[in-house]
Amino acid sequence: QGFPLGRPVPAPWGRRVGPAGRTRPRLPMTTGGPPGYPPGKTSNRFFDAAGRRGEIQEFKEELNAASKEKKKEALKKVIQAMTVGSDVSTLFADVVNCMQTNSLDLKKLVYLYVINYAKAQPDLAILAIHSFRKDANDPHNPLLRALAVRTMGCIRLEQMTEYLLEPLRRSCKDPDAYVRKTATICIAKLFDINPELVEDQGFIDILRDMLGDSNPMVVSNAVASLCEISTSSRRNYLQLNEDVISKLLPALNESSEWGQVFILDAIAMYDPPNSRVAETILERGVMVRLSHANSAVVLSAVKVMMKFMDRISSPELVRALCKKMTPPLVTLLSAEPEIQYVVMRNINLIVQKQPQILQQEIRMFVCKYNDPLYVKLEKISVMVQLASERNVDQILSEFREYASEVDIECVRRSVRAIGQCAVKLGRATERCVDALLDLIKTKVSYVVQEAVVVIRDIFRKYPGKYEIIISDLCENLDSLDEPEAKAAMIWIVGEYADRIDNSIELLEHFLENFGEEPPNVQLQLLTATVKLCLKRPQASRELVGRVLKTATDECNNPDLRDRGYMYWRMLSKSPEMARKVVLSERPTISDDSFSVQPKVLDRLMGNLCTLASVYHELPETFLSSDSKVPIARAAEDPDDAEDERENLQRVQNEMRQRSQTGQRYVEESGSEDSDGGRSGSSSSSGGGKTPRGGGSPDGAPGPPPLRPIAIVLNETATGQNGCKGLRVAAAVVRGKGGAVGLQLTVGNFTPQPMNGWAVQFNKNPFGLAPAGQLQLGDVAPNGGTANSLLPMQPNQLSSGTAPSAPLFLEVAVKTNVDIFYLSIGYDLSAVLSDGGPAPKDQFQQTWQSLPPDRKVRTMGQFGQKVTPEMVVERLRQYYVYTVAQMPGNDADLIYCSATTCNNLIIYCELSLQRSAAGVMLTCASPAPPLVPLFQSFLSELLRVRFQGS
Repeated sequence: QGFPLGRPVPAPWGRRVGPAGRTRPRLPMTTGGPPGYPPGKTSNRFFDAAGRRGEIQEFKEELNAASKEKKKEALKKVIQAMTVGSDVSTLFADVVNCMQTNSLDLKKLVYLYVINYAKAQPDLAILAIHSFRKDANDPHNPLLRALAVRTMGCIRLEQMTEYLLEPLRRSCKDPDAYVRKTATICIAKLFDINPELVEDQGFIDILRDMLGDSNPMVVSNAVASLCEISTSSRRNYLQLNEDVISKLLPALNESSEWGQVFILDAIAMYDPPNSRVAETILERGVMVRLSHANSAVVLSAVKVMMKFMDRISSPELVRALCKKMTPPLVTLLSAEPEIQYVVMRNINLIVQKQPQILQQEIRMFVCKYNDPLYVKLEKISVMVQLASERNVDQILSEFREYASEVDIECVRRSVRAIGQCAVKLGRATERCVDALLDLIKTKVSYVVQEAVVVIRDIFRKYPGKYEIIISDLCENLDSLDEPEAKAAMIWIVGEYADRIDNSIELLEHFLENFGEEPPNVQLQLLTATVKLCLKRPQASRELVGRVLKTATDECNNPDLRDRGYMYWRMLSKSPEMARKVVLSERPTISDDSFSVQPKVLDRLMGNLCTLASVYHELPETFLSSDSKVPIARAAEDPDDAEDERENLQRVQNEMRQRSQTGQRYVEESGSEDSDGGRSGSSSSSGGGKTPRGGGSPDGAPGPPPLRPIAIVLNETATGQNGCKGLRVAAAVVRGKGGAVGLQLTVGNFTPQPMNGWAVQFNKNPFGLAPAGQLQLGDVAPNGGTANSLLPMQPNQLSSGTAPSAPLFLEVAVKTNVDIFYLSIGYDLSAVLSDGGPAPKDQFQQTWQSLPPDRKVRTMGQFGQKVTPEMVVERLRQYYVYTVAQMPGNDADLIYCSATTCNNLIIYCELSLQRSAAGVMLTCASPAPPLVPLFQSFLSELLRVRFQGS
């Protein structure tokens, strides 16, 4: 039916017609297909092509057919075969020949094939260059121009880059915005292949110019490319200032949602010089993003606001901004569970910085019955962060309810949260203890054990206050089977052995299986027994002797054995000394719910809406060393400089300890073995001692560096040619007469000696350049280290650009292994001259002539009370000279000046409060970019954290 008479009726699908019209069965390729396809056929009909015999020859014939449709179908088959893993690279020449067509669909298929097989056939890929360049110059079709440039950028061949330059340069100026948008991304891809070529050809400057493009898509893509390039090179190519920000804000209003994320993340890297600039940026384009439907845009806007609030001096405005951030964050908590989790991990950091943001919205963090476990646990953590005297009753009620859940992990976290509230809120501790006792009475094993752990912390926080509940804890000894709970209960028994009548029986109960207990329980048992001996010596003498003998003679744990010997000797030689050591007063524990250190918190606030804010870890802890983003790093807290110095003192030891070959290491003094071949250290004079900065050996040393030597290149970082194995620690130091030097410590972690040292600097705002050769000899393989001091001269390699924070040198180090690129940070004192103060008349005339808006005022607090003489001496030591000093109403005024090596002068007024440790800094300069640098330098120098105003 439906077929003309006289023609045979087709056999059904899957049947083959035999002699006399009979049919014989044939195995179908598939058992069925989607609607619209007959049985035995599928929409993936091309996926079968690669398995048939002679398919390559069939492809060749079809690719060379005259019909465009046949070529298109053949290319689809080739792409499908390539997708399932079949090797069709032998068709490269035939596929490239299909590029000579006007069909855009056909070209897309060809380009997809070429991108995939260009590495396997690099010589043939070069043959397609002419077609790519021709398509990139097509005068009629912007889609074709963009497609050609994008494809050339995706072909990651070194030979392709030189042919891409001119088409890419033209595309950046193309009248069509789509082509320009594609070209911006292509520049980042080209930089990944050949960074030097991109810089030499001026594409970085072209990208910066495109930040002012009229099309918002082009602007957002340019920002994304510059950020990607800065990330991969560890240099700040974005170089944000007020002019650049003024170009980004209009594009922010018209960009796509992901374009807005790129722009907001870039703005978050900017450090506004004063409160007025910060307020303007927030009002012009950031705050309106809080109402965006995309959660990433909202969190990026919150990140900018949190960063800029540190620069806003008005408390009323800060409170208003916090109120504006609350509704969008609350709205995000009603999204999907995955988004809720990410948002709450970010909120956990936000409320540590600004607790008032969500303190009135505690109800939004109440766990629902259908919340996933990971969401419930994070809600509990945030509720602990938001707990206060006003809402603690509501929070405790929720935690009690969660403690009766069926999910054990949720119950444990709830019990622990009650303990954290008790430690955090002194006035609510009794209510928290009552809640814990009610939970202990349930006799549920895991509830009791978690409660014992947190009650130990409460005892440590409030000693001598809640010991009455010890009897309730002792009734549940049989339910303790987890190491942490056992250790906590043993600590309680040992700490209060004189108040517990049967403390000896309790410890003997735990000592029955001493040899089978985990190490932490054994250590706690040993210490508790010694405490018992010191508090009840007559009754416990036999018990402590038995425990000490077991710990020292029968245990293999060296920590346990050593502690046992220490206790035994103290008890034998000087029981009074043992009492002072074991029973000494310990400091009470602090609230551990705010566990993120302030310095780390500042860094994490600059990485909101990233994996770092989800992991609550700094990016470098889970990214490889060549993936770090130094331009997103927040300014370091000067109060933590001492801790950093202690950590960096181990740089030399860490370098040498990385070797696993067992070779002897040369000492840092530079001495060598008689057999030679191992380089210990060298200096800029070829091995002799040279003072910092290149001064004479008899000269006085320069000031100690504010920033000690730090690792700037890890041995896992790759060089220009992909080699690894060089570790470098560096610091910029000053010497006699104001000379500047670069202190270097290098480590060789390759299997071959490292030599052929050379160094080259990139252009920089102060023109710092090497004043001599890098004097380093052969550095031994597998962990050998060497030291050198490279003298530097300013005003030699000036970039002609204004300096920006943070200051850093871009340095290339050449060795026989590879060429490695470093970014070495330094403070402003490295480029200040030692020429003395500015004349008083000049200071007064300049200070009075500068308009008020050019004078930037900030306020801060010293860590302790200081005198004006201490400040003056400290400033003079680092080339900031006092012009005048006079008393004020309630403060001492110090007028200072500092001059950079390129003769730019900074003027400042320091007002030191007499009745407290407050300080106010007012500074100005004919070169405004120096002002924020000088503020940061004084903050680091005087250990003062300034607030912008």
